Amino acid sequence: MGKADFLSPKAIGNRIKAKGLQKLRWYCQMCQKQCRDENGFKCHCLSESHQRQLLLASENPNQFMSYFSEEFKSDFLELLRRRFGTKRVHNNIVYNEYISNREHVHMNSTQWETLTDFTKWLGREGFCKVDETPKGWYVQYIDRDPETIRRQEELEKKKKQDLDDEERSARFIEEQVRRGREGKEPEEEPLFTELKRENEDEKVAFNLGGSSSVGPSKSSTSLGPSGLKVGPSSKRKDQSYSASSKEKKRKSALDEIMEMEEQKKKSVRSDNWIRPDIVVKVITKRLGDKYYKKKAIIREVQNKYTAVVKMVDSGDKLKLDQSHLETVIPAPGKRVVIVNGQYRDAEAILDGIDEKKFSATLTIDSGHMKGKTVEGIAYEDFSKQA
Repeated sequence: MGKADFLSPKAIGNRIKAKGLQKLRWYCQMCQKQCRDENGFKCHCLSESHQRQLLLASENPNQFMSYFSEEFKSDFLELLRRRFGTKRVHNNIVYNEYISNREHVHMNSTQWETLTDFTKWLGREGFCKVDETPKGWYVQYIDRDPETIRRQEELEKKKKQDLDDEERSARFIEEQVRRGREGKEPEEEPLFTELKRENEDEKVAFNLGGSSSVGPSKSSTSLGPSGLKVGPSSKRKDQSYSASSKEKKRKSALDEIMEMEEQKKKSVRSDNWIRPDIVVKVITKRLGDKYYKKKAIIREVQNKYTAVVKMVDSGDKLKLDQSHLETVIPAPGKRVVIVNGQYRDAEAILDGIDEKKFSATLTIDSGHMKGKTVEGIAYEDFSKQA
């Protein structure tokens, strides 16, 4: 049977198959030939070219094995250094990335029989830090590059210098404080005694104005020459002060009412807003693109913050946290349910949307407030009714 033409379907198929990775047991490292199946590998082993390579390798087998082992080790460590740096990583993850290259050196041609033996050898030789866990062996590359070591030494020197500067400044401050304490005269501690009166008839008076006087106070009834002039101005001051104080009282009362209203609104709000029979949107990316930004209907609420939802498109049932959901705003004229705030659990009709304030105008359609129009309801406080 002749060889297929270059552009024939069979030749194209063969090239496509040869591009991908094949099984390692059907690869000949000496000839660097990958066979597709067991029969092809058997035919290759019986070929004349393979026999010549075996005769060449039998003359000095240790030389070839050392060469392949060195190539495997250097390529593996280079991938570990470039891809993961000095991070701790599972050895199987590094090996899978290494063998994804079709031209890599296979382990069956090296001195190591298994990946575990190779990992242990890396730890013994000091190339990596290795440790065994229930999940397998982990490796961590030890960077011995002179440039990296020099950079680390410079960083350590800089940290030490910063610490020395901080210690020096701290010692200088302590020295200044000590000198200040030594040059300052010691303050006498105040001595507290009981209040005693030498004469029982003597009165004790306290003057809060500034000058203190102890003894009987004498009140003067005589006014100075400017006493009549001072009177009207003092009255005007008293009137202006009383008017301003009244205005302040009126303002403070209004502020108190507004604060009470705000507190009332805050007290009505709750942390949990999910409830059954409303339409919500999934906003978490952890579940993949299949459910991201898709609508669902809440069927059940568990522990106030967990919802069992049914996807509208696929019908799948999911159990999601409240933080992974958001409300859905329908078109004007549709029915909604208020899920938070003063009108919580009330059904309403969406009249309009204010995009600048991120709020909407609703007309309540249930309860004793039916027919009431409410403005300024935030987007997160209402959702489409299922």
